[in-house]
Amino acid sequence: MVSIYRWHLAPDGLATRRQLRALGLRPGGQDVVAELHRPRRRRGPLVAYLYRIDHARPVRPMTPGRAAALAAAMRARRTCPNCRTDVGYCIPRSLGMCVPCHDTPPPWKDITS
Repeated sequence: MVSIYRWHLAPDGLATRRQLRALGLRPGGQDVVAELHRPRRRRGPLVAYLYRIDHARPVRPMTPGRAAALAAAMRARRTCPNCRTDVGYCIPRSLGMCVPCHDTPPPWKDITS
């Protein structure tokens, strides 16, 4: 049975995933202990899941292989598929290419008509 608490009324010793991460911890396979409900107007409440801090485990250290995989994934998100350059920021998925490539009209398109 999961306990439900209102916003700012959860007891000490419980934390969300983000709060655990800020403490250098992770849930470590434990089940959700409680829910925190933040009421909203005209919609259902926002829900945050709470975990026990005393059952949390330390965050696993970053290995060289995981660091290399993360760097490769971020490099792929920064590389424009059109001009094949690293643009220095994550390319918006809505555009699918870097901003200069998106703003430049294709050479075969006549923009005067």
